[in-house]
Amino acid sequence: MTEANDLATAAAGADPRVGLRAAVALRRLADALEALQVDNARRQGWSWQEIADALDVSRQAVHKKHAGRAPAPKGED
Repeated sequence: MTEANDLATAAAGADPRVGLRAAVALRRLADALEALQVDNARRQGWSWQEIADALDVSRQAVHKKHAGRAPAPKGED
């Protein structure tokens, strides 16, 4: 986790240029990790509501963001 730690340190630093770049990199990392885990959850049969609850968002929000990418388990839309 060195990269994430380095980014967090940079994001909290005094140089706004470095901090803002680090904030963008952290946001992209978080988005990629969320997508990976949503895919994992869908493959394991989690419903959109279960995923939404884990992410603390609405079912509609998580479905809108991830439905086009994540394959649904057999028998579910």
